[in-house]
Amino acid sequence: MKVLLLNGSSHKNGCTFTALSEAAKTLNEEGIETEIFQLGNPEIRDCCGCNSCKDKGRCIFDDMVNLFIEKAKLADGFVFGTPVYYAHPSGRILSFLDRAFYAGGYAFAYKPGAAVASARRSGTTASFDVLNKYFTIANMPVVSSNYWNNIHGRVPEDAKQDLEGLQTMRNLGRNMAWLLKCIELGKKHNINIPQQEERIYTNFIR
Repeated sequence: MKVLLLNGSSHKNGCTFTALSEAAKTLNEEGIETEIFQLGNPEIRDCCGCNSCKDKGRCIFDDMVNLFIEKAKLADGFVFGTPVYYAHPSGRILSFLDRAFYAGGYAFAYKPGAAVASARRSGTTASFDVLNKYFTIANMPVVSSNYWNNIHGRVPEDAKQDLEGLQTMRNLGRNMAWLLKCIELGKKHNINIPQQEERIYTNFIR
């Protein structure tokens, strides 16, 4: 089993990476393989609503988004981490995930997901809420911890002193591992994903 962790920060080894690394370390201790996907600071285009992905199963803009979708197909769970900018997730991670879920939602469905937010001081719960909405529109179980999945610090050295935040990440890793193992056990006993009805779109309500 494998968990794909997305670092939505421009800083490769910053506070968000520190939080994700703590969760990944715990997942590894539980026998779960991990990979941290670094978003970095390349230009990420917004979704333009062209709908070309509906036929292709991938975004028409062939960049890191399509690479992530390919990795997502092979992953069993996800952790999306973001720094907090003006009390919301980074614009980069939102553009990235908008396109990834619009073009490749099938690669995420029924796989557990968790959000992580990193801030110097505040705005974490608002950012946490935004990222969780990707999971809840894609039939994904949401993994929680013993507190909201937040860590605080201006620089990694600060984040490493947030003992409660680090503990929250470790508990998140354990809960993710536990759920993945439960799902795997369910598959062995022929407990399959729920059958979905044909999608209904309500564009207006009278």
